[in-house]
Amino acid sequence: MSNAQHYKSNLRDIFFNLFEVLRVDESILGKGEFAGMDAETARATLEAYNEFCARELAPSWVASDRIPLTLDADGNVAIPEPLRRSLKAHHDNEWHLLGLPERVGGTGAPAVVAWSSFELSAAANATAAFYMLGTVIARVIEDLGTEAQKRRFLRPMIDRNWGASMVLTEPDAGSDVGAGRTKARQVDGDLYEIEGVKRFITNGDFDGTENIIHLVLARPEGHGPGTKGLSMFIVPKFWVNEDGSLGARNGVYCTNIEHKMGLKGSATCELTFGERGPARGLLVGGVHEGIRQMFHVIEHARMAVGCKSMATLSTAYLNALEFTKIRVQGADLLRATDKAAPRVRIIQHPDVRRMLMLQKSFAEGMRALCLYTASIQDEVTLAGGHGNVAAGELDRVNDLLLPLVKGYCSEKVYELLATSLQCYGGSGYVQDYPIEQYIRDQKIDTLYEGTTHIQALDLFFRKVARDGGETLRALFGRAQATLAEVDPAGPLGVEHAALSRALADLQGLYGAMLAKLGESLYHVGLQGNRVLFATAEVVIGWLLLRQAVVAAAARPTASEADRDFYDGKLAAVRFYARNVLPGVTLARKLAEQSTLELMDVPEAAF
Repeated sequence: MSNAQHYKSNLRDIFFNLFEVLRVDESILGKGEFAGMDAETARATLEAYNEFCARELAPSWVASDRIPLTLDADGNVAIPEPLRRSLKAHHDNEWHLLGLPERVGGTGAPAVVAWSSFELSAAANATAAFYMLGTVIARVIEDLGTEAQKRRFLRPMIDRNWGASMVLTEPDAGSDVGAGRTKARQVDGDLYEIEGVKRFITNGDFDGTENIIHLVLARPEGHGPGTKGLSMFIVPKFWVNEDGSLGARNGVYCTNIEHKMGLKGSATCELTFGERGPARGLLVGGVHEGIRQMFHVIEHARMAVGCKSMATLSTAYLNALEFTKIRVQGADLLRATDKAAPRVRIIQHPDVRRMLMLQKSFAEGMRALCLYTASIQDEVTLAGGHGNVAAGELDRVNDLLLPLVKGYCSEKVYELLATSLQCYGGSGYVQDYPIEQYIRDQKIDTLYEGTTHIQALDLFFRKVARDGGETLRALFGRAQATLAEVDPAGPLGVEHAALSRALADLQGLYGAMLAKLGESLYHVGLQGNRVLFATAEVVIGWLLLRQAVVAAAARPTASEADRDFYDGKLAAVRFYARNVLPGVTLARKLAEQSTLELMDVPEAAF
C-alpha cells in the first residue's frame, strides 16, 4: 500500500454517535449559539471535510516524518513543503472557520462537530492538525482579552492564518509549571518585556504563516512564587500594531528544535525571550490570572491529545483489519496438523480475531467517550457558558471526563497500537505499512499536556476529592439509569451483569482509596493510575452499553449494511464486557491490598 493513502476514517460510527446515540439534532443543533447548523449541514460538512483530509492532509503525512525541519540563523523554522501545502489548503478552503462561532465569522459548529472534524484531521495527519492552533488561541483572546486586544489580534489571526503556540515549559520546570523563572517587566499599562527561555514548545516557530502568536506564562517582577505568581502574555513573533498591521520583529526567537521519536514534522522548539532585543508582550485581559487563563488552552489541548490518540487507534485498526483480510498464512487451527490443508486469510485465526475485536471495542469506546465529553461541552455552552451558575454541574462533569479522555486514551492507545502491529507480523515493523509511524507519532500523547500520572492525580484530587465525590456519583447515576433500561434477563444480560459488577467495584475502589488517605497520600501516588484506568474503563463500558441498546433496537428494521454495522456494535460490547470490565474487580482488590512497602526500599536496591 501507499502510506500516503494510509488514512481510513469511520464516518459511519461518528454519525452513529452523533445522531443515533447522542441525538444532537434534537439536543444541540439549531439551538442557541448553534442555531445556524442543522443535522443535514453537519453531515454534509463532515463528509466534505473527510474528503478534504484524504485529498489534502493524508498525502503529506509521510513527508512530515521523512523530511527534516531546518532552523536558520534568524530563528526561523522551515517545515516540509508538502506539509506547508496541506496547511495552506486547509486555510484556503476555510476549514479553519469550522470550530469558530458565527459572531467572529465561523460556521457556528458545536463541539461535537468540531471534535469529530478534529478526529478526521488527526487520523489523516496529526502533525498538520496540531499546526492549526491559531483559531483556538484567537478564541482565548476573544474570551479573556481586553477590548483593545481583541481588536488588535482577533481578525488578523483568523483572516490571515496566523500560527499560535502555548508557552509554559522551561528547561528546569517541566510539569512543575510554578517553578518557572521567565520574568516580565512592566513597561507601561498592559505592555511588558519578557525575559527567559522556554522549552518543548509545540510549533513554536514555522514558516508558511506571516506571524505566530505565543501565549506565554511569565512571572512579573515582585510577584510571588508558584503558579499563583504567574501571568499570561500575548507575545507575537512580529509586533502587531494597534490596527492589526504587522510591525518589526519582536525579541522572541527559536534557538533550538528537538529531534524526536515521532511527530517529527511538528516543530518542538526552544524559545528565547529578550536575548536579541526586547520581547514585548501584552498582559492578557489586563489582569494577573495567568494559570487560570492558561487552563482555557490546557483543557483544549488535553482534549485534543485524547482525541488524537483515539483517531490514531481507529485508523490503525482499520488498516490492520484490511491487512488481515488479505494476508494468507497458515492453515485453519482446527486443521493445523494437516499438511495438505489450504492456507487461510489470517482474519480466520482466533488470536487475530481477538486482537481485532480488542482494537475495535476500544476505538469505538474511546470515540464514544470523546464525543460524549464534547456533547457535555455543548450543553455547557447552551446553559450560559463556562463559569455560569446554570452550567456548573455540567462544567464539573466535563472537568471530570477530561483526565479520562487525555490520560486513559493516550496510555491505552499506545498499548493497543502494539497489538495492531502484531496483526501484521514482521511486515508491520517496516515502513511499507503505516503502523510503525502511528506508534512513534502517538507515544508523545502520554507525555505532553501532563503525563498519565499527572492526569491520575488531577482526577483523584481536583475532580473527585475536591467536591466530596459529588460529580463522580452523578456520573455513576447516569450509568445506573442506562442499566435500568436494560433487562438483566434479556439479550444484553451479560453486559448488564458485567457493568453492574464493575460499577460496584469501582465504587469500592474509591472507598478503599479514601480509607487509605488517613495513612498516607503515597497510596494515591502508588495506585492513582489504577484508579484512572478503572474509572475510564467503567465509563467506556457504560457508553458501549448505551450504544448496544440503540443498536439492538435499530437492527431488526435495518438495511443489510446497517445490520452488519449493528452486529459489530453488539459484538464489541459483548467482547468488552467479558474481557475488559472484569479487570475492574482485580483493580479494586489490588488497591485494597496495597501497602507502602515500596516507599521503604532503599535507592541502592533499585
